Amino acid sequence: MWMSIELVPRSPEHLQEELAFIRDEFPTVNAVNIPDLMRMPIRSWDACTQVRGELPRVSPIPHFRAIDLDLRKPLPFAEKLRVSGVKEVIVVTGDPPTDMSRKVYPTSCIDAIRKFKRELPEVKVYAALDPYRSSLRGELEYLERKQEAGAEGFFTQPYFDLRLMEVFAEMFEASECRDLPIVWGITSVVGERSRNYWETRNRAIFPREFQPTLEWNREFARQAIDWARVHGGHLYFMPIRVRVKDYLQGVLPSGV
Repeated sequence: MWMSIELVPRSPEHLQEELAFIRDEFPTVNAVNIPDLMRMPIRSWDACTQVRGELPRVSPIPHFRAIDLDLRKPLPFAEKLRVSGVKEVIVVTGDPPTDMSRKVYPTSCIDAIRKFKRELPEVKVYAALDPYRSSLRGELEYLERKQEAGAEGFFTQPYFDLRLMEVFAEMFEASECRDLPIVWGITSVVGERSRNYWETRNRAIFPREFQPTLEWNREFARQAIDWARVHGGHLYFMPIRVRVKDYLQGVLPSGV
C-alpha cells in the first residue's frame, strides 16, 4: 500500500509549510498530488518543482484539466515536467469557469489521455474514477475506455463509506481494468455547508452515521487505512478546510 496527500497550492509559503510537515512527520508518504485550480496563484506543474525541492524522494503528481488543452498544439508544460522529474500525472475533464473569462477547449478526458501518452510516453497517466457520476456499471465502462486510451491507474473521488468501496472494488475486479491500480480518495468534510456541497455538486453518498466533524473524518481515515491494507489498495488524503497536521497527525503515524 502506498499513500499520497493532496495539497492545494494556495501560496508558495503555505505549500512550503505543508511540505515541511510531511517531510518531518510522515516520512513514508509516497506521493503528493497537486490539483490545478484556476483560483489559485500556482499551477500544478509549477508546484511540482517545490515538492521536489522539499521532498526529493516523494513523487509529485500534478493534475491536468482536459478542457485546458488545445489538441492542435503541443503540451505547453512538457519541458517543465521533464525538468521537474515528474513521472506521473492525473488527467481529469475539468469544470468550465463560471464566468467563461478563461479560454477552454472541447477536449475530452479520453482525448487528453491519448495526447499525454503520445507526447510524454514516459509519464504514467492516472485518470479519474467517479462512483457518483452515473451508475457503477456506466462508470466501469468509462474506465475501460480510459484504459484503452492509455490510462494506467485511477484516482477516485473521495469516499465516505467503506461499504461502497467494497462494492465498487468487487465490480472493478470483474472488469477489464482489474490489473490497474486504484488510489482511493479520503477527504475531510467538516460542517453542514461542506456536506451540502458534496451532496449537491458531487452527488456524494454519506452513511447514516456520518458526522461533519473532524473527529468523525479522522476515524474514517483510520478505518480506510485498515481496509486498504486488507484489500491491497492505495489511498490519497485530501485535507479540505483543515491543515494536514490537524487532519492526519496521529492517523498516519511515521511507521505506516
